[in-house]
Amino acid sequence: MKKKIFLINFLFVLLFLVIFESFFGYWFKDNNFGFYMRKERNRITEFNSKFNDIKYNYTYKRNFYGFRGNEFNPKDVKIIFEGGSTGNQRFHPEELTIVGQLNASFKKDNLDIKIYNASTDGKSVRGYINDFKHWFSKIPELDPEYIIFYMGINDRYKIESIKKGNYDHGKQWDYKIGNSRLEKVEDYIKNNSFVLDKLKRIKNQYFPRNQLMYNTNIPELYENFKYVDYLEAKKKFAGSKLNIDNSFTQDLEELKKIINMNNFKPIFVTQVLFDGVKDEKLFRMNELLKEFSTTNKYKFIALDEIINMSQNDFFDKLHTTPQGSKKIADKIYPLLKKNFFNN
Repeated sequence: MKKKIFLINFLFVLLFLVIFESFFGYWFKDNNFGFYMRKERNRITEFNSKFNDIKYNYTYKRNFYGFRGNEFNPKDVKIIFEGGSTGNQRFHPEELTIVGQLNASFKKDNLDIKIYNASTDGKSVRGYINDFKHWFSKIPELDPEYIIFYMGINDRYKIESIKKGNYDHGKQWDYKIGNSRLEKVEDYIKNNSFVLDKLKRIKNQYFPRNQLMYNTNIPELYENFKYVDYLEAKKKFAGSKLNIDNSFTQDLEELKKIINMNNFKPIFVTQVLFDGVKDEKLFRMNELLKEFSTTNKYKFIALDEIINMSQNDFFDKLHTTPQGSKKIADKIYPLLKKNFFNN
């Protein structure tokens, strides 16, 4: 008798939960993210980082729609910043990231302009393409006028991995999905359940995850340091016959189709490593990106040509310190400002 009562109660609760989720969950709504955007939505982590002997304690947030920062109305999003970990900068307080410092400059100039950061770690051009297919298309009323693409480094290392035979390099970053079927089912439920969404919000508010101190000190990074600027690299690599895998240019052409389909204005920004463009592969990637932008009459900022980084601007070969991020933001801010107001 007790088993029967328990079974009836269980089935009643299950039926109620199914009906409740059907009305209030995201299973049949436009913002059903499926099993994509793994661990990129509704995330709050307490971080402790240290750069150039300065400690930072802050909260890393990714909102309901997966963007870094607080919640927003998608209607308000007119400018999106697309990047990998060099744009996301999760080990920086938000206000000290490149995007955060650009927004501070707009505010200082009393300009009603805000850039929304869609960067996630590891993305290459293929990841940007997937963002439109599986992420941005799921956000109701999201209709940006500009998208800033900060790129080059991840594609450079992705191509190197492919040439070494690692064809799956970056798949988990570019596609943001679990590897196993069980992980995909788990992510699908987490992304669409109303109950789990509310429980996660409560957990994030009262029991946020803590990230231990990140080791940002690589003493040998700047041993025998020499920065190679664009003019020196151009002279050094003149006449070189280094071939870059054509998957990069193919991905750019696919991105072009998305740009035309969605009718936004792209702005491409090249990148540098801690020692500038000493790396020939990155130098070539930047040149290909500029050629692609010029051919298609897209706006671009040749950061590699106008910036000269110094010691302590990077904490590893790829990622800037807050000091380096400010230097980049200060360089590209007037050019972005000019682009926005000229249009």
